[in-house]
Amino acid sequence: MGIYLNPGNRGFRTILNGTYVDKTGLIDYVNRTINTPQKLTSFSRPRRFGKSFAAKMLCAYYDKSCDSRSLFEGLDISNKDSFDKYLNKYDVIYLDITRFISISTSVKTIVADIQKNVIEELRETYPLYIRESKKVLANALFDVSKKMDNQFIIIIDEWDALFREAKNEEAIQKEYVQLLRGLFKGGTATDETIAAAYMTGILPIKKYGTELALTDFKEYSMTTPKRLAEYVGFTENEVKRLCDEYQMSFDEMKSWYDGYSFSRIKHVYSPNSVMNALQEEEIQNYWTQTESFESLKEYIGMDFDGLKDAIVKMLGGERVSVRISTFQNDITSFKNKNDVLTLLIHLGYLAYDSTKRETYIPNFEVAEAFEDAVSGQEWGVVGAALSDSERLLDATLAKDAEAVAESLEQIHSSVSSVLNYNNEASLSCAITIAYYTAKRYYTIVRELPAGKGFADLAFLPRRGTDKLAMIIELKYDKDADTAIRQIHENRYDGDLKEYFGNLLLVGINYDKDAKGMNAKRHSCVIEKV
Repeated sequence: MGIYLNPGNRGFRTILNGTYVDKTGLIDYVNRTINTPQKLTSFSRPRRFGKSFAAKMLCAYYDKSCDSRSLFEGLDISNKDSFDKYLNKYDVIYLDITRFISISTSVKTIVADIQKNVIEELRETYPLYIRESKKVLANALFDVSKKMDNQFIIIIDEWDALFREAKNEEAIQKEYVQLLRGLFKGGTATDETIAAAYMTGILPIKKYGTELALTDFKEYSMTTPKRLAEYVGFTENEVKRLCDEYQMSFDEMKSWYDGYSFSRIKHVYSPNSVMNALQEEEIQNYWTQTESFESLKEYIGMDFDGLKDAIVKMLGGERVSVRISTFQNDITSFKNKNDVLTLLIHLGYLAYDSTKRETYIPNFEVAEAFEDAVSGQEWGVVGAALSDSERLLDATLAKDAEAVAESLEQIHSSVSSVLNYNNEASLSCAITIAYYTAKRYYTIVRELPAGKGFADLAFLPRRGTDKLAMIIELKYDKDADTAIRQIHENRYDGDLKEYFGNLLLVGINYDKDAKGMNAKRHSCVIEKV
């Protein structure tokens, strides 16, 4: 048992000692690719979405130096036809690229260190077949495979770490790509040596122009997870079972950590956040342990036409169109706003609807990261509005209608360059931004019915808060009293059927024809019932 050659099953055994969500069906997928033209798989996901867990699981299953049957009994893979056929049948090469970055004396020696360290372990296990002069890993694997008549499973964790940590070192990146091409270039040598390979990381495989650096890999990612969508994160049924087991609120869990959606699986949750909430018995923001808001701030502050407008729209609850095809799958080759938005999708800051080709902020937890990143002077009135959002909520709860109208006048004006000012969607976007921090205390149900004249927002208090529920009715070229009357007429029983207690009715009107320097286009009426 080594570090790189046949690392054993201890890593997966440790995972099973905690609360484990069964993702062993992924093994059956890899089994079906073994010794086929589709045997090379790349599956990228954001940090803390279970990438390393999957890599350790695959090591435990394939590694022939250990007996892992008892670890997988009762799990999904044990019911598959392929279970016994491949269980502990292969030499496994396991490469954690972040480990090499941490132990190498210089980033310039990393590629050489990878080959040197793995070849040394191969020589210890197969001393008769690898000469001291052997320096190229692909050749060493081929020699062992040919003389021992066996094949390797290669598993690479954090495959893209060099592109992130040495982002400006193009020569090192190309040297690394050449190493991978040597291992996976296809042809007789690769077919004889490698039964299957599985790479995981945050970014998809690097592009050079329109071509992938590694053309033989079948690629799955946050934009195209396809048949592997259920392994991106936790599915809704998995989270429901965990909430039942831990006696925690599923509705709260959903509002905080759901939001990633794919054509095959409509609700995907952040695994790290869900598990932390269960273990700490508290639903809160765990995203800050995963990604720094400083990196988000850097990306969304880039000077590309339309980027800030797109961010403002998403802060206001809108979705924006995005073209993902030009992204070069690195963190330096940005040419336009679409490249930045696509990177944020792969980092997990944004979700992607492949059917409509739209992106959006997935959930409340990630929304808080955007709040932190945008609440600065460079974002002008929008940043100030987010910073003042708590004060606006306090004014609303205090029934200070005049203060509410004045704040909305300012924020609505600030987004006028982003959205068509004179429509309900613009006003609703402004309201969402103005009440951004209210998401800490409320589940906000947003509706935009067709036709001119209204948009509704229901603010439902989260468990453990003492805030009043609110219904905000928006009117256009009418008056705030009309908005209040419509709330009474419609009653909104569906949204509030589980809420009992006092309720604030907030009517807001925008008058586009208000004239004069001191004319106020926004009016507000607040009523407590």
